[in-house]
Amino acid sequence: MTLRPAAARVATASLALFLMTGCAADPGPGPASPEPASPAAADPTGTPTPVATGLDAPWSVVLLDGTALVSERDSARIVELADDGSHREVGVVADVEPAGEGGLLGLAVDDDRRLYVYSTGPGGNRIERYELTGEPGALGLGAPTTLLDGLPSARVHDGGRLAVGPDGMLYAAVGDAGEPGLAQDLDSLGGKILRMTLDGEVPADNPFEGSLVHSYGHRNVQGMAWADDGTMFATEFGQNTWDELNVITAGANYGWPEVEGIAEQEGFVDPVQQWEPSQASPSGMAHVDGTLFVANLRGQVLRAVPVDEPGTSTDLFEGEHGRLRDVLPGPDGGLWFVTNNTDGRGDPGADDDQVLTVDLP
Repeated sequence: MTLRPAAARVATASLALFLMTGCAADPGPGPASPEPASPAAADPTGTPTPVATGLDAPWSVVLLDGTALVSERDSARIVELADDGSHREVGVVADVEPAGEGGLLGLAVDDDRRLYVYSTGPGGNRIERYELTGEPGALGLGAPTTLLDGLPSARVHDGGRLAVGPDGMLYAAVGDAGEPGLAQDLDSLGGKILRMTLDGEVPADNPFEGSLVHSYGHRNVQGMAWADDGTMFATEFGQNTWDELNVITAGANYGWPEVEGIAEQEGFVDPVQQWEPSQASPSGMAHVDGTLFVANLRGQVLRAVPVDEPGTSTDLFEGEHGRLRDVLPGPDGGLWFVTNNTDGRGDPGADDDQVLTVDLP
């Protein structure tokens, strides 16, 4: 069933300039920076080496039977990576309208080898499902099935991360599209984490009857991951004061735009860790053996957060590879992470953008 809530059809950037240039608020209580962590349970070793180079603003990487598929935000291409580092076009997602932070964004795959795609189209952000044709080395895109459309979109705060959770449901991060009030409006899907079946329907056990909303009060969630015990974590861009790492609970309110960062205010869930945006802009996230790895854009660092001490972190490869967009356990047994220096805000090198791998113990 295709869901098209009327309230989700908002597509405006009317407050984008304010959100990008507004004055920083009083940070309130909480540490200015996290405490250093003890060595992570899965601590990368050695020097990162390229898996692939020459990608155009890559945004998300997923694995299909060990083969990596990459979304390119501005070209709207999905490309397949080969073992020798080459890449070929699997297909181009139709009617993508890249502008600012919008375009071809998150990918997810399910156990039936179907590909889920989050992209910005003429009527807003949308989630489509594709059958994949062929085999690795010759994969192609079948016809799309639209699961959800009319999601708020703008030049900023488009969210875009997709993930199939351990419960078999599809989760989607939707930004506030430059309209902060959407995040507290349960009749809007903006500023939310959504939870749906793989056909785009509302699960019977969602926290709000008849609604896809799983959690709300979000500005711009960019990463989602689950620990082995099922605990869900999400990374979130703040405004000018604090970026966040949150533990996500069904039905909970994470405060935006009423609060930002650790506020200790009744009715809102505080993050378990916060960073100054200049040191973070946390994007994609992955869980490996008790450690959350967070790719950071402005901070240009891969951050390791132990699940059992989520208020602490260790910085890895700071400033060595530029802006980092995504991270995942690689099919080679290493940790893969993705640079994002060709997205218009970075300083690309000759080989950018890249997927890099580093050994895990």
